[in-house]
Amino acid sequence: MRPGASSVGEDPPEVEFQTKPELGVALSLRAAGWGIAKAPVLGDQAYGDNTALRERLHDAGLEYVLSVGAETKVFAPATTFTVPEREGGTGRPCSRPRHDQEPEAIAALIAGLPAEQSQTVTFRDRPEGAPMTSRFCFIRVRAANRAQKRTPWPPREEWLIAEWPEGHEHPSDYWISNLSADTPPERLARLARLRWKIELDDKQLKGELGLDHYEGRSWLGWYHHTARVTAAHGFLTLERQNPNPPRPA
Repeated sequence: MRPGASSVGEDPPEVEFQTKPELGVALSLRAAGWGIAKAPVLGDQAYGDNTALRERLHDAGLEYVLSVGAETKVFAPATTFTVPEREGGTGRPCSRPRHDQEPEAIAALIAGLPAEQSQTVTFRDRPEGAPMTSRFCFIRVRAANRAQKRTPWPPREEWLIAEWPEGHEHPSDYWISNLSADTPPERLARLARLRWKIELDDKQLKGELGLDHYEGRSWLGWYHHTARVTAAHGFLTLERQNPNPPRPA
C-alpha cells in the first residue's frame, strides 16, 4: 500500500459521513448547476419530514413534492398571522406575528374537510393506454415544523396533497410541495405518484441489471459499475419507448 493511502475497507480521508437526506439534497443542488432543465425533487417520508432539507431545496430555487407522515403538523388554510398590539406603555413592542389557530396533524386536517374538497384526478396512463385515476385533496397550508424557532415567520404557503382512494377509510398517502399556487391538480397528482415509478426503476436496476451485484472494494470500481448499469437502464428505457423496434433477424 502506498504511503498515505487508507487500508482496505476504510473510507478515503476526504469522505465524511452524511445521512441519506443530506446526500440527497447535496446531489440535487449539484445537479441543479449542470445547466440542464430542472425537474421537481421527489422523495419519501425520510426526506419530506426533514424541515431543513425542504428549506435548503426551496432556498436554492428547486421545486419538490415530498412524502410526509400523517402526524406532521401544519397550519390550516384559515389560519391568520398578526402582530399583537403592545400591552402597556413600556417594553419592546412585539414584531413576530402570532397565529390564531394551533397547528394540527395533517391526517386530522384532511379527515375534517368537506366531501366536496376531494376530486377525482387522472394522473397518468396505464401501459395499455387506459387512464389511471384516484381521489385527491389539494389544500394550501403552512408547515409548522420548528414553529417556535423558524425564521422568516410566518412560514410560506405550500401544497398539502392527500390521496384518498374511493372505498378507503383513510387517505393512503400525504405529500407536501412548494410548487406554485396555480399548479394544476393533475400535475400535482402526477408528480406525487411518480415516485412509485422511480421505485420500479430501482427494482429493475437491482433485479435485472445487477446494480446490487457489485462485490468490489474500491470507490473507482463502484463508480464504474453504477455508471454502466445506469447506461444500460437508459438504453432499455429508450428501447421500450420505441414504437417500431427492429425485428430480430
